[in-house]
Amino acid sequence: MPRRLALATAATLCGALALTACGSSGSGSDAAGPAAGPVKLTFWSWTPNMDKVAAIWNAAHPDIQVSVQKQASGDDLVTKTITAAKAGNAPDLLQAEYQALPTLVSNDVLADIAKETAGVKDKFAAGVWQQVTLGSDAVYAVPEDTAPLALYYRQDLFQQYGLKVPTTWAEFADAARQLKQKDPAKALTTFSANDSGLFAGLAQQAGAKWWTASGETWKVGIDDAASKKVADFWGGLVKEGAIDNQPMYTPAWSKALNDGSQIAWVSAVWAPGVFTSSAPDTKGKWAIAPLPQWNAGESVTGSWGGSTTGVTTGAAKAGHSAAAAQFAGWLNTDPEAVAALVKEAGIYPAATAAQSGGALATAPEFFTNQPDFYTQAAAIAKNTAPAAWGPNVNVAYSTFKDAFGKAAQDKGDFSAALTAMQGATVADLKKNGFKTEG
Repeated sequence: MPRRLALATAATLCGALALTACGSSGSGSDAAGPAAGPVKLTFWSWTPNMDKVAAIWNAAHPDIQVSVQKQASGDDLVTKTITAAKAGNAPDLLQAEYQALPTLVSNDVLADIAKETAGVKDKFAAGVWQQVTLGSDAVYAVPEDTAPLALYYRQDLFQQYGLKVPTTWAEFADAARQLKQKDPAKALTTFSANDSGLFAGLAQQAGAKWWTASGETWKVGIDDAASKKVADFWGGLVKEGAIDNQPMYTPAWSKALNDGSQIAWVSAVWAPGVFTSSAPDTKGKWAIAPLPQWNAGESVTGSWGGSTTGVTTGAAKAGHSAAAAQFAGWLNTDPEAVAALVKEAGIYPAATAAQSGGALATAPEFFTNQPDFYTQAAAIAKNTAPAAWGPNVNVAYSTFKDAFGKAAQDKGDFSAALTAMQGATVADLKKNGFKTEG
């Protein structure tokens, strides 16, 4: 998304996410000049114990002091930040999810820190770095953590039922059918519509580009061929009864994981924490494997979550962008900082050098049966496909939950649900003044 598009669409974005964010710009940090003494930066973040990590920086950098202010995550933080920026009261640094970056850039909240982060690019996988550039020469944030998708499966039950760990989606479907034939009371997995991020990651792996920008025009490709392939695949398995159709994160879902009624789960690298709370009786029985591929021999994954550290335009106007970018780079690439993030916050770092060994040398306690857990995770993460986000991800995700939720429960048409998602997203862009293709 070129900078000219970001600025041209800033005024029209308000209705797409947060009407309350559109006020007149105040003075605040916009009018402030460099202060005497230490540079004092504020950092809005939801990561647990981020203040402990910042304390390491503060002890070694008396001239640049960072104060962490704990925030909620998701759309609430995006709205709050846009509102604060319009009033001239935005923080200097901001933790932002990858899919929120176009919204924040369009509202002129995040500064281009390409010059201040020269040399950082090579520390991240290409698909991850692409998300902080929005496909341009600008850099709007430094990747903080990532969440590559993988396949988790019960080693003992796969062996018991003679199932092969699938390497392709065709093999995945065959395994689901074989399990149903051998034990109708069990399901390989479930299709859930209560978290849009999983489907987005699966479409990402298939090569989908949900939003792309050309000049000042947005093209929405949510119902492109890659996404339709994913929708038809999962819809077909649900319709034939090969897999379950119940939502994740419910007591019933946790029970199915814990008692072996569901023996596989497509999830992200943060899954061990969910297993610990949802399926405590199965400790040491699960294993991680690469996500099944659409074509044999390939090695591509999508992502489900992850966040970045951005520098705000308010910090830039106050003359603090270099200091803030220095902290953002240190936080996400320095070995001591990343080790602290892993220890204190439990994140899976986006920096490739930190994804195995060091703080991640030991497998999660839940996966004591797989000592090379993080080595495998790092190999999977290396081939994360690039994602393409737009200024109204919230609308697309909300429509997904409604349309796909109904289709899953009714064992209905997933392709029609995808079309509904496309239509709602395009209509929202047009309603809010964006130029759209088609």
